[in-house]
Amino acid sequence: MGLDDLVLVAPRTPVGATAEHMASHAGDVLESRRTVPDLATALADTTLAIGTVGRETTPRQQLETPRTLATEIVDEAKRGRVALVFGPEDHGLSNADLDQCQRLLCIPTSDAYASLNLAQAVLVCAYELHLAADLPARSTDRAAPTRRRTEREADTRPATGSEREGLFGHLESSLRAIGFLSAQNPAHIMRDVRALFGRGGLTRRDVRVWRGVARQMAWAAKKISREGRGS
Repeated sequence: MGLDDLVLVAPRTPVGATAEHMASHAGDVLESRRTVPDLATALADTTLAIGTVGRETTPRQQLETPRTLATEIVDEAKRGRVALVFGPEDHGLSNADLDQCQRLLCIPTSDAYASLNLAQAVLVCAYELHLAADLPARSTDRAAPTRRRTEREADTRPATGSEREGLFGHLESSLRAIGFLSAQNPAHIMRDVRALFGRGGLTRRDVRVWRGVARQMAWAAKKISREGRGS
């Protein structure tokens, strides 16, 4: 189906003979898998992360279907690395995991049987991406000569996962400094901040601009604090 980069995040059981047998004709994908300690590491170089949720989940972000997202995912994959994030079969992705995803995907199912297992969910998503990908056109695009990116073009490239997380950490620290975030529950507002930037997308230039804003907020908070102590 075209998915060839498997990343396992802190797996609870080792990959063994059963997985190799079930992989069938995708043995090369299983063999080239990477294992990382946390989701942030897995998403560090991605420009778009799609989290998958079940119907019973009620996240703050808007839910979309594989079909409505497929074309956008294929287009974004031409510019950077895109990740489809699937959670454990028994309980799915946590809120902290979903916070690191810019879009949320939910597969429509019947009311009579709403549950899909992990393999089925992966297959449905892969199938929709396969349909959305214009393979001949994509191969033609790859054959076209490449040109050097200018500095301005690099500025407009999508921000990576590590760049986004760096920004969110910086913003949270500065928002705490000016007293905007509640010390008891900062995640409540930060989840809205993440969703806001996730809807619009972040370029590398956007990250630099907003980190500049965060630095200025932190500087202003320190200045006011010093002046208050002086008086």
